[in-house]
Amino acid sequence: MRFLLALVIALMTVVPASVVAAQTRDFRFEITAVGDTTVTFRAGRLTWIVRSPSTIVVDPRRRDALVARLKVLSVSSTGEATALVTGQTGRITTEHFVLAAEPKTRWYRSPLLWIGTAFGLAAGFGLGKL
Repeated sequence: MRFLLALVIALMTVVPASVVAAQTRDFRFEITAVGDTTVTFRAGRLTWIVRSPSTIVVDPRRRDALVARLKVLSVSSTGEATALVTGQTGRITTEHFVLAAEPKTRWYRSPLLWIGTAFGLAAGFGLGKL
C-alpha cells in the first residue's frame, strides 16, 4: 500500500501541469505618443515588458481588434517604454492600447517550488522515521 501511495505521489510531481489560457497574465497600457515606426507608452515599474513574448496594439472600440505588433526596445527610468512597430494592420493612435503578456518565470525562481521542496523533504524525513 505504501509503495502505491509513493508511486502516485512521484507521478504527480513528475507530470508537468499544462498552462491554461486563463493563467496567462496580460497587461494593458495607455499609448502616450505615436511616431513613424515607434510607439511610446506608460509601463511604470514593469521592466519585464522588454522580455514580453507578445506585445500588440489593440482597438478597444472594435472589441480589441489587432492594430499592430510591437517589439519593446527599452523602458526609461521615468516608466516610459519605447517600442518598434514590427507589423501593422491599421493606423495607430493614442486611443488604442498596448497589450503585453507577462513572460514566464524560470522554474527555479518560483517560491512555490522551494516551499514544496521543503515540505516534501520534511514529509519524507517524517515518514522515514515511522
